[in-house]
Amino acid sequence: MVRQRDVGAKPPVHRRAVVVGELRLGPATRTAVRRKAVEKGDPIAAGELAGLLAMKRTPDLIPHCHAIGLTASRVEIVPSARGVTVRAEAETVGRTGVEMEALVGATVALLTVWDMVKYLEKDGRGLYPRTSLGPVRVVTKEKALRATP
Repeated sequence: MVRQRDVGAKPPVHRRAVVVGELRLGPATRTAVRRKAVEKGDPIAAGELAGLLAMKRTPDLIPHCHAIGLTASRVEIVPSARGVTVRAEAETVGRTGVEMEALVGATVALLTVWDMVKYLEKDGRGLYPRTSLGPVRVVTKEKALRATP
């Protein structure tokens, strides 16, 4: 038998999670991203939007996640020395945490960037020797100590 964890007895409280992650890219790809010279468009803007949309769909992707009404969500992707980094933040007032939503948002944001630049990253065999995703990790998980009104 499979089931979701019962969180019905838990009081609704303010919860917040922040996730950071990285996508490593080759030098030519990093330059194309910075110059906004990627054929499919702006991978940063597309990745940020995809991350927001993914957070809302987390329970559709991860079977044991509860459907959560997010009260705030943010995704920011910035170029870095090795590729791009993402910061995804999710908030709710509810009975269960939002770290899975932030993790899904960050990961989908980075995968979207990868999808948009993959033609620049492929080698002669169609592989990605310079490209890697991760680590993606929770850096903040907060829960209010008292119930919110």
